[in-house]
Amino acid sequence: MSDKKIVWNRKTKIVVLMVIAVVYLVGIFIWGIFMNPEKYAVNYANKFLSPSLKHPFGTDFVGRDMFYRCVKGLSNSIVIGILASIVSSIVALIFGIAAAVFGKWVDKVVNWGVDLCMGLPHLVLLMLISFMLGKGVKGVTIAVALTHWPSLTRIVRSEVMQIRSSQYVQAAYKMGISKWKVAVTHIVPHVLPSYLIGLVLLFPHAIMHEASITFLGFGLPAEMPAIGVILSEAMKHLATGKWWLALFPGLLLLIAVVLFDVMGDNLKKLWNPGSGNE
Repeated sequence: MSDKKIVWNRKTKIVVLMVIAVVYLVGIFIWGIFMNPEKYAVNYANKFLSPSLKHPFGTDFVGRDMFYRCVKGLSNSIVIGILASIVSSIVALIFGIAAAVFGKWVDKVVNWGVDLCMGLPHLVLLMLISFMLGKGVKGVTIAVALTHWPSLTRIVRSEVMQIRSSQYVQAAYKMGISKWKVAVTHIVPHVLPSYLIGLVLLFPHAIMHEASITFLGFGLPAEMPAIGVILSEAMKHLATGKWWLALFPGLLLLIAVVLFDVMGDNLKKLWNPGSGNE
């Protein structure tokens, strides 16, 4: 088999995986946003029904359909994950470029902030910030956004450190162009691929951490459909044999996280075919 055909087959496989991931995630996202609340409404007559054709994921302790409730809950998690990841990635992009371009005390302050955030237990920091902000959607979103920028900041900073020593950047400085203008016109376009890959890879972390702190009672309210809330409620009934209450929401969350991870890895392969990931 020729090298060209091997490369084509790899690209075809990557594209197929990307399409599957996008269809699943976008489908859950849109379906959950426009879902009629009546689909997962309380119905005591259907309490604790096991999985069936009518209720594929069964029903919970108040008769709510678990399939629709899980879809709505995962959709809410994706919305929060996207919002938090975008804010966090923009912070990382600004801090990473500023640290590398301006250096000196700016670099020290940014590195100090990165070390401070990464030196504290992540889950504890998330719970503290969410609790101080009153929990709920606002508290969780801000908590996730404020704690997920350090790792991407380091990646952006290292990329900029390499680019700023290139001849065309040095020539721009000698022509009297300001550092911010050089950063926007010459550095950001080169950092963009790494930034976008980092942004996609932030999503699974954001979703998992939102579900984690919600499960522990420091996130979304109990009345709001969310995977963390559903899993927390399921723990009370597992001992009585209601296994479907935890299995299906856990699987939906796991699939979403894995697919986001697959998207990030495949984007890395498409942008850098010669990398060690290939």
